[in-house]
Amino acid sequence: MSDAASSLLDKDARIAELEAALAARDSLIAALRVQLAQLRRMTFGQSSEKLSLQIEQLELALEELEGEAQLAGTRSSFADRNERPAPIRSLPAHLPREERRIEPAAGTCTCPDCGGALRPLGEDSDEMLDVLPVQWRVMRTVRPKYSCRSCEKIIQAPAPPKAIARGKASFATLAHVVVNKFDHHLPLYRQAEMMAAQGIDIDRSTLAGWAGQAAALLDPIVSRIREEGLKAGKIHADDTPVPMLDPGRGRTATARLWAYVVDDRASGVAGPALVWYKFTPDRSGIHPQTELKSFSGLLQADGYAGYDKLYEDGRVREVACWAHFRRKIFENHATSPTPLTTDLLERITQLYRHEADIRGQPPDVRRQHRQRHCKPLVDDLRTAIDDALRRLSPKSAMAKALAYGRKRWTALTRFLDDGYAEIDNNIAERAIRSIAIGRKNWLFTGSKAGGERAAAIYSIIETCKLNGVEPQAYIADVVEKIASNWPASRWDELMPWNWTAGGTPVSMAA
Repeated sequence: MSDAASSLLDKDARIAELEAALAARDSLIAALRVQLAQLRRMTFGQSSEKLSLQIEQLELALEELEGEAQLAGTRSSFADRNERPAPIRSLPAHLPREERRIEPAAGTCTCPDCGGALRPLGEDSDEMLDVLPVQWRVMRTVRPKYSCRSCEKIIQAPAPPKAIARGKASFATLAHVVVNKFDHHLPLYRQAEMMAAQGIDIDRSTLAGWAGQAAALLDPIVSRIREEGLKAGKIHADDTPVPMLDPGRGRTATARLWAYVVDDRASGVAGPALVWYKFTPDRSGIHPQTELKSFSGLLQADGYAGYDKLYEDGRVREVACWAHFRRKIFENHATSPTPLTTDLLERITQLYRHEADIRGQPPDVRRQHRQRHCKPLVDDLRTAIDDALRRLSPKSAMAKALAYGRKRWTALTRFLDDGYAEIDNNIAERAIRSIAIGRKNWLFTGSKAGGERAAAIYSIIETCKLNGVEPQAYIADVVEKIASNWPASRWDELMPWNWTAGGTPVSMAA
């Protein structure tokens, strides 16, 4: 065998070895993604520190593997310039553009070879996403004084409102601090460290005071969001635990944050989408009963017994969550799949397929479609569940899961008769998810007042998101308007569903 042939065989073997390693890495990445998704489903709404640690470790491992994969792809593209380049997505049009023009080294007048005159032929352009670090600046306000030569009267413009009396923070700074903490999940001590790295020495307690002032200024908006929400015909509700310091006992107590969401876009209703949060020191049923005492309509929530008193007089009608019911069946299926669990999960999946077909349609269209297509499926599903309950041991995990659904069957099937209702309570669960993520970083609330402040700011930020509004720009603009004695008769112009960037409310636009 010639040296050339031997070299080719060695290269082929090396290529096969590298391809096998890449395939193994890709398989590992896919397996880690599946495992991570399963753990996230298991821990949502739970407080298992062991599972949370597993998730964090998997995320780090996955991050490293994906980084290696990207690096390997970059190296291979440099090694083989003849490969077809990967398609490049266009960058968002709203971003500011800064052009950098690179002319030939020899200039643009004469040819470097023959000295002939050059003429424009066209150009190649390429866009890259660039970033500048947060740039702090000092806004210096100057108010000149003038005196009248005749009467000696002194004229000067009034001082503009300040975010903090005798303070040094602008309204934009207040917005930056609260959005970083409650939306980007950066605790105040980390923000103080980041500012110190840029030469700005601001104590954490000062940042806490700024966040408190922002919440106080936004209080009228939060109250208005709640008032508007209680007028709705349907509310989604959910709650999540929040650790709260309990100095008297030397440990943390388990408080709650409740989310109340109004979002009827799936049923084609044009009303405002909003959410407000309430902080409570415990999970007593008196809290949702007090919060919703003036509400009448559909309440989509889980099976928590604290809601039961709201349903007693018929003023509030319960709509149960098929996602909760499905989750209980899936937990049994994940550990010990059987033909029964497979069949029930597929039946529920069919219901969700029909829901996807009518998302965004008017309530009457949704009701007609559900009556025609979903009601027969639900009736057959009930028969299958009842048959299974007769065969299963009442003490088995599967029997308990099915009994959970049958106990709430009237509430589970209410969506069939009302086009405004949703099949599940995922709208509220999404509103809780941001708090569950942030809770890992800010760990706990220091007091009842701190929890109430967090609830207020979350109400603003999450309502902004529901209406496609950037929270930091909104808060910076609105707190300045409120501090400038915005008239109470015009509160509606400042609500997130009416506000637009640039300070011109939708309701005021021509």
